[in-house]
Amino acid sequence: MPFIEGEDRNQISLLPYTLDDYISDDNPVRVIDAYVDSLNLEELGFKTFSGRNAGLT
Repeated sequence: MPFIEGEDRNQISLLPYTLDDYISDDNPVRVIDAYVDSLNLEELGFKTFSGRNAGLT
C-alpha cells in the first residue's frame, strides 16, 4: 500500500469559499444557472419571502 500524503493542518480553510469555486468556468451548469436567473419567478407563480411568517400562506 503506497503512502498517503496528508493535508496541511495549518490551512486557512477546509472548503472553498463559494460554490462557484467547485464549478469550472466552462461547465454547462452555468448556462442553466444564467437561464434560471433570467426568469421572473413571481410571474410564474412563485412567492418571495417577506416578513416573519416563513412557510405560511
